Amino acid sequence: MSAPARRLAPRPAAALPALPPPEKFRDAEHAWFWTMGALVARREGANRAGSGTPRPCEPDDVLKCLDTLYRRRRIDLVHARILRIWGERQMAPNPAHVGERGDHRVWREAMERLEWPLRVKGIVG
Repeated sequence: MSAPARRLAPRPAAALPALPPPEKFRDAEHAWFWTMGALVARREGANRAGSGTPRPCEPDDVLKCLDTLYRRRRIDLVHARILRIWGERQMAPNPAHVGERGDHRVWREAMERLEWPLRVKGIVG
């Protein structure tokens, strides 16, 4: 004769702290710097355990918007190159510096074109 099956009452789920709602970025530039920071961290081997404010997207979502602009010929490789270089530096080119004026013009074009797709997706508020 086997032992009677024990009934286990389901345990109530532990009360998890409520996560704050994701915070949208204030503009495309802010979203881009966050994206590049996350990509640099990923490249250096960081895990996905985030720090800071929860965001309404993943870095790849911002890259997809940029890729869509490229495929629709709204930006070109010069824009992408400038975005990468200055994004890794975590600063925008300064038009007051003579050597950065051209980069600043390209940067502003790219940011203006990236703003709308990010806004439509709810990434920028």
